[in-house]
Amino acid sequence: MTDYDVKVPGHMLSSLMSDKGGFGSLLEVMLNQILEAQVSEQIGAERYERSDGRGAYRNGSRPRQLVTRVGPITLRIPQLRDGVFSTEIFQRYQRSEQALVLAMMEMVVNGVSTRKVTKVTEELCGVSFSKSTVSALCTALDARVAAFNERRLGSFPFLIIDSMYLKARTEDDGLVSKAALMVSGVNMEGYREILGVKIGDSESAGFWTDVFRWLKERGLEDVAFIVSDDHSGLTSAAERCFQGAILQRCQVHFMRNVLSHTPARHKAEIAEGLRRIFAAETAAEARQKFAELAQQMEGKAKKAIECLEAGLEDALAVLDLPKKYHQRLRTSNMQERLIREVRRRERVICIFPNEASALRMIGAVLAEINEAWQNMRYLDMTEFKEWSSKKSSEKENPKVINI
Repeated sequence: MTDYDVKVPGHMLSSLMSDKGGFGSLLEVMLNQILEAQVSEQIGAERYERSDGRGAYRNGSRPRQLVTRVGPITLRIPQLRDGVFSTEIFQRYQRSEQALVLAMMEMVVNGVSTRKVTKVTEELCGVSFSKSTVSALCTALDARVAAFNERRLGSFPFLIIDSMYLKARTEDDGLVSKAALMVSGVNMEGYREILGVKIGDSESAGFWTDVFRWLKERGLEDVAFIVSDDHSGLTSAAERCFQGAILQRCQVHFMRNVLSHTPARHKAEIAEGLRRIFAAETAAEARQKFAELAQQMEGKAKKAIECLEAGLEDALAVLDLPKKYHQRLRTSNMQERLIREVRRRERVICIFPNEASALRMIGAVLAEINEAWQNMRYLDMTEFKEWSSKKSSEKENPKVINI
């Protein structure tokens, strides 16, 4: 490593203990002298020196601010007429600057508003970053989100689907509600993955169809079982895009729907009856429990029983699978927890400046959660593979009944 002769003015040394910015000023003087020495070394001549070995000519300097632990300092960066001045100082600075930018980005992803980020960086670094600057830096997350949200998929027999609504501004500063449609899956090895997120105007059948086609274009295949709420647009799109897949209506959402049609004085009875129905191990047993509840509540909660009867078969679809999968695939609770985590960060922002910023934040959060999911197997798929193989065999060789 080259040695440099650095000179420090005496008055600066005496002010180190008395002046709050003394260390920053000292560092600024030292680094500027090092820069001057490095440019002389690079071009092969001192300032104003005539030399046959000169490789370039000075062309003034430009200021550049460097954020350090002792505060911001201003460096005079030498300029050359016939080349570019390079220094190890800026290679190190670039790494620390990237670390600062990434930290700011992570703060926003973790639910810290851009205004709060500005205050934090001012406190820690001694300089203020404007709200617009922080927002601009966060666009660097786009590449990371795109890599996650557009990656190739594969075989996912189980899909769990849900959505959330958020507020975003339009180009004319209006306010609109947007739907963030999120799809998770369990692959053939039993690991969970978040397959992707799309933001649109509503949960229409057309938009859900676009989402499912987008997933299939990325390689999604072998879908056998889908868990979701009973949204007409979603279910019709799923039936169209994943023909032959079993559609399971989330039992938790279904119970809420039934209870919303129940008079207050009968909610406890209905809730207990629903728990007995959904605790059944077979569809026949569940239907029997329903018949008992309907008889018990005759003349008391007509609308609730009608609602329950209309959606019962869809809510019992999970019983077609082996028993070990019933608990985790009877509801979309996994996706609900995912949405709660996204919502926790989203509440800090409240209103997104545009749709792109909403996708950036939600996508970054989902990518982070997806990475954590890879550390633990969610389901043992052995029995499912056996069940699936048996089903395929039955389709290929249907039983013949002699009359």
